[in-house]
Amino acid sequence: MNPTTTTSGRRVAVVTGANKGVGFGIVRALCKQFDGDVILTARNVDRGQQAVADLNQEGLRPRFHQLDITDTDSVDALATFLKDNYDGLDVLVNNAAIKFRREAGVPFPRRIKETVGCNFFGTLSVTRRLWPLLRPHARVVNVTCFCISSTITEFSQDLLSQLLKPDLTMAQLELLLQDYVRKGEMGGHFRVGWPTDAEYAVSKVGVCLMSAILSREAVDDSRGDIVVNACCPGHVRTDMSRYEGSLTVDQGADTPMYLSLLPRNAARPRGQFLAERTVAKWW
Repeated sequence: MNPTTTTSGRRVAVVTGANKGVGFGIVRALCKQFDGDVILTARNVDRGQQAVADLNQEGLRPRFHQLDITDTDSVDALATFLKDNYDGLDVLVNNAAIKFRREAGVPFPRRIKETVGCNFFGTLSVTRRLWPLLRPHARVVNVTCFCISSTITEFSQDLLSQLLKPDLTMAQLELLLQDYVRKGEMGGHFRVGWPTDAEYAVSKVGVCLMSAILSREAVDDSRGDIVVNACCPGHVRTDMSRYEGSLTVDQGADTPMYLSLLPRNAARPRGQFLAERTVAKWW
């Protein structure tokens, strides 16, 4: 998008990690249903621009902006772009995530550091940086995974009691996940109650808890009606699922889209986890 083009006041939605898979499907759906500009973001510029070109062939007109959610400068650049061109943000879909394949032979210390660093801390970084730009009635959607419901049974009861306490703060959650990474890099995370080999699912547990905390904080936000939810897109045929899923990327985009377009002042869902547009219990 030309940075000199001013669209201040126009509604705008941002989707992270959107050059392929579910993120691409979400952008496609938003372009058809959202009343405003849709920003497709991707870490790789060439792939992001190609995704935009592909959607252009369908008659859709998303905009592109580079974003690496683990790079502070990249996150700052997006925030500046949104401030300068729109003076606000209406929808943020945190979809960007990584998942290592076991057969790739990547050592666990690297897997745990990069996975949690991207999926949890990267998502939190983007959300914190863009939060001041959210306008009244903004929607924040954090894409996670139902795999957490089975992994949660591998947590110790003591650890679960810390993670699931109703008044858990973001600072406390960050400390717990930092400790998980630190102990994981040394090979001792399981000794303090964490699952042995489930860094992706643990990162997504963190995202669900992050969503609930942000939702509590939004209640007292003076802008009003800022809604945060987490969701599972389902078992989608993407490279992350080795194309073994039962759903297309457009079907996977359905629940994130539903949450992105929740009507103003909707009573619920707020701070919850959804699958197939339905509130689901993951612990």
